[in-house]
Amino acid sequence: MKAAAMIALAMSGATGTAAFQIPAVTRQVSGASSRTAISMAQPSVGTGQGKGLDYNPDKFTDEKNKGNYRKLSEALEAADVEARINAEEADKRERASEIRREERLKKIKFMADMDDSIEVGTVEEFMFKEGVRDILDKLDSDLVGLVPVKLRVRQIAALLVLDKMRGKLGFDTAVPSLHMCFTGAPGTGKTTVALRMGQILQRMGYCRQGHVVVATRDDLVGQYVGHTAPKTKEMIKKAFGGILLVDEAYYLYNAANDKDYGQESIEILLNVMEEQKEDLIVTLAGYKDRMDRFFSYIPGMSSRVGNHIDFPNYLTDELVEIAIVMARDLEYFMDDSALAVFKQYIEKRMKFPFFSNARTVRNAMDRARMNSAIRVFNDAIIATGAGGMVSEKDLAVITDADFQVLLDELLEYEAIGKLDAIVA
Repeated sequence: MKAAAMIALAMSGATGTAAFQIPAVTRQVSGASSRTAISMAQPSVGTGQGKGLDYNPDKFTDEKNKGNYRKLSEALEAADVEARINAEEADKRERASEIRREERLKKIKFMADMDDSIEVGTVEEFMFKEGVRDILDKLDSDLVGLVPVKLRVRQIAALLVLDKMRGKLGFDTAVPSLHMCFTGAPGTGKTTVALRMGQILQRMGYCRQGHVVVATRDDLVGQYVGHTAPKTKEMIKKAFGGILLVDEAYYLYNAANDKDYGQESIEILLNVMEEQKEDLIVTLAGYKDRMDRFFSYIPGMSSRVGNHIDFPNYLTDELVEIAIVMARDLEYFMDDSALAVFKQYIEKRMKFPFFSNARTVRNAMDRARMNSAIRVFNDAIIATGAGGMVSEKDLAVITDADFQVLLDELLEYEAIGKLDAIVA
């Protein structure tokens, strides 16, 4: 108490502007169990300059606090931008009906002012200029039969050509649904038609490159959590600007397992088919009955596919004609006797399992070429001792004996009841 009184007396007697230092004191708080040191010294820094108001963004650059600290000016600027965007969106919604009305009046005026005598050109000119005619002709030469398939491809090409002609006149045009579903047995030309469609779409400007990327379940679906999405997106990335052909697409969905990873791949494909249809055309392929079942499980997929094309099996005479086309492309010649034996082989082979239409014909032609090479080699080197001299005809002919080897093999398997022995 005496010390406090002395301090009060000293303060009351201070005069002028002389500096007076107040020493630190400690007072006893009545009833308190502790002592509190109260510093009465002059503060060392000015008001508002303490550590609590320091701004040092470098101290908060770690991932945990990166988004929690920023200047007040930055926060206000971001809020102002967001408010302006919201205001513009609200104004756009309010003017939506007015914009639609203006666009409609503009179209009416355009149609009224158009000269009816204007000619945009002939369909033939457009097909020739864009190269569509050449592609369709090549489709006819490469594919034997398949009349319904070729007709549908021509219908799609006609739609695209007329759409281009409308656009040249100024009519509104919209990209039609170009996603496709090819159904049919193996070897019926699904991949070949997909390649031709890619070329047509590229020539008409509906896809940038026109290439075809073939994918199966193994290419799209992963084996553990988090693996499917990257695999599917990688295949989609490869196919951008062209066609993604998903072969045996029904294997993507497993009805017996609702946790199957294929469902995730399907959802990604559905989103791409809807949102990025101008960048990618998805084509699904497989057996018709299984694809119908697949679409019943995934109705959203069926509604996004605008072109369903069924590929019928080839007839025997068509398969023989396919063999002739393959021989011509490889610069081989087959006489009538060779074709007769080949026809017998195909008729017998169609009764065995794993028959794959044109794919089986290709395998038979490869084996016949090998038999021809063995025959020429044996005749020229071993049998006659001609020193390896062969004629041009020897190198370009496939004989009936070359196909007879294949036919005898089938007859032998049929005799012993091993109908599943041939898988080619």
